[in-house]
Amino acid sequence: MVSLPNWYFDESKMAGVDFEDPAQAESFDLKQPSSTPEKEQALVSRLGIKSGQIVIDLGAGTGTFAIQASLTGASIHAVDISQAMLTYARNKAHKAGATNIQFHRSGFLTYKHCDHLADLVVTKAALHILPDFWKMVAFLRIASMLKPSGRFFLRDVIFSFPPAEHEAALQAWIELAAKPEGQGWTKQDYEMHIREEHSTFAWIIEGMLKQAGFQIVEMNHVSPVLAEYLCEKLW
Repeated sequence: MVSLPNWYFDESKMAGVDFEDPAQAESFDLKQPSSTPEKEQALVSRLGIKSGQIVIDLGAGTGTFAIQASLTGASIHAVDISQAMLTYARNKAHKAGATNIQFHRSGFLTYKHCDHLADLVVTKAALHILPDFWKMVAFLRIASMLKPSGRFFLRDVIFSFPPAEHEAALQAWIELAAKPEGQGWTKQDYEMHIREEHSTFAWIIEGMLKQAGFQIVEMNHVSPVLAEYLCEKLW
């Protein structure tokens, strides 16, 4: 890790789920049905990832997306703050024959990109570890890693319901999404996410993206609690 000022946010002290726990890393794929090889391959195709490109996956987790992207021949930088997740991802990549992935133990605020500027940065279900001020810092850092007209894809828990309706909207989300123990994220997991992590409103995220120099070219509010943005760097 790089040396940072004492006032800097410490990403290693993860809010919510402790992904330094190897058991959490091993169970992650079962809890995250949106991150199967088939679904990640569909996203790779949708984003047009191809051989010769440089792609940064921030919050790479167990590496499913990074592996599928690497199989196109692109050069992938898989970045995660959790050593347990990186170890699990490396083992998966080895089994899949994905050899063009570099793994980095780092985060949104600490990753130092030493390769050529990237064609694409992707982050999925990870940005919510940061409070809003630090999300803005992360967006500025992401922009600095991209070549001119490079693209940034963001998918996360992002709220598009009216703020005054937050209690009903969040309770409905928990009741709809929660699974029994051992079958996915539980009611307690969702309650912890809301209480301890830092998901925020779409209008805040969209303003930050524009302030960081991105043009939003595709926006999809998948549900009142989930959003996707495909952005292009303007300068």
